[in-house]
Parts: sequence; C-alpha cells; structure tokens
Amino acid sequence: MHDKRLVVEWRHIEKAGNTCVRCTDTGVALDMLIERLAKECQPSGWDIRLEETILGMDEIDQSNLILINGRPIESILPEASSGKSHCDSCCEFTGQPTDCRTVTFGGETYEALPETLIREAVCRVAACC
Repeated sequence: MHDKRLVVEWRHIEKAGNTCVRCTDTGVALDMLIERLAKECQPSGWDIRLEETILGMDEIDQSNLILINGRPIESILPEASSGKSHCDSCCEFTGQPTDCRTVTFGGETYEALPETLIREAVCRVAACC
C-alpha cells in the first residue's frame, strides 16, 4: 500500500488534438520518466502519477508548466528560474507572435523540459531515486 503520493501535473495548450513542438517534446520525456519513476519509487512507498491539464488559448502563459504536488519545478530547484521565449509553433496555433515558458537550470535555458531536469525535481521531493 502506498503511503506517499506525488502528482506531476503537466499543463499545456492543445488545439485539434495537437500541441506545440516544445510541449510535445516535454510530454514524451514525461511519459517515459514517470513510468520509470513509479516503478523505481514504489518500494519506498511512493505512488507517482502524471496528470495532464489541457489549457485554453487564453492560458498560454501557463503552457508547458510542470507542477510537482502543486509546486512549479523552478520552486523545487532553487537554482532554476522560469522565463519566456518566442515560440514559432505556438504562433501557428494563436495566429500571432507568442512567447512560451522556458526554464533555466545549470546555465542552460530549456524550451522543452528534458527528462533529466524533471527527474532532478521529482527526486528532490520524493528522495526515492
């Protein structure tokens, strides 16, 4: 029986069943990682789950946001920060110039959040990996 729950929430826009390139890459990383972490952390009593929240076009400023038990990754990794950069893919969705979320960590700015960054945050919270 699990006594600890960790929810990784991924917020992203979607239009006609598609999302932007950045969010697609983040989603692929999340799917693979959460499945592995759920198995890896289960012996320590952790129940790790992925939840997706589909946002409307008016919420694009939250797109590609990952929350771990309600906290943004950049608040879990104190040396990380969020920002924005131009996203051609979202410009196609919105029909206008659009900036999307980025995360800067370890001297690099990520448009799509890589598995290593997400894992680092989950492992700091769960301490099971």
